[in-house]
Amino acid sequence: MTLSTHVLDATTGRPAAAMTVDLAVRTGNWVHLKSGVTDADGRLGLGALDTAGSYRLTFGTGPWFEAHGVNAFYPEVAITFEVTVPAEHYHVPLLLSPFAYTTYRGS
Repeated sequence: MTLSTHVLDATTGRPAAAMTVDLAVRTGNWVHLKSGVTDADGRLGLGALDTAGSYRLTFGTGPWFEAHGVNAFYPEVAITFEVTVPAEHYHVPLLLSPFAYTTYRGS
């Protein structure tokens, strides 16, 4: 499986560049796998994972909004999702504003 994400700031209509993202897998407890930072287009490829299971992406929304001079309600957004077919690509977008967010399984 390959995993990617894309973060968009809904208040500006622009990509959320330079946001930290952490990836963890549940193996009883959550185990951190890797971290990254979104690029200028708000995208981050997290590479290949070859195991089915529960994963979590945690987005550093609080520090990102603070760096842009915006007061926000969510200090972080954690999206937990289930990988059932490790051979597929999983894309987890995040549409963000200071007081709301939405996500879906992309392609």
